[in-house]
Amino acid sequence: QLQLVESGGGLAQPGGSLRLSCVASGDTLADYAIGWFRQAPGKEREGVSIINKSGGTTNYAKSVKGRFTISRDNAKNTVYLQMNSLKPEDTGFYYCAAGQFTIATMTFQADGYQSWGQGTQVTVSS
Repeated sequence: QLQLVESGGGLAQPGGSLRLSCVASGDTLADYAIGWFRQAPGKEREGVSIINKSGGTTNYAKSVKGRFTISRDNAKNTVYLQMNSLKPEDTGFYYCAAGQFTIATMTFQADGYQSWGQGTQVTVSS
């Protein structure tokens, strides 16, 4: 079964940047679409970005479009989330998740994902 480990979280100032990594093991990353989700205290988990198996198709939540970039390197079994122009409302626990979606079925619905990482905390504050 695919196992995922996130890293790269931390404290950033508003307007700053962070890059999150999601490293996979136990299975072939290239067989999975990967989603990034986040959850802020007292709020529901929300989908942030998705990338298909090959990396050629991506999707973003409206709140992060133009600021975040998702990418993947299947040879390194790693998916990245580059976060620029960070805002305090980007604060939360960030998770990556794997699902065997096609381009047509990629979704921000968390129920469809088979494997989840433990998450990494992102705090945006001055």
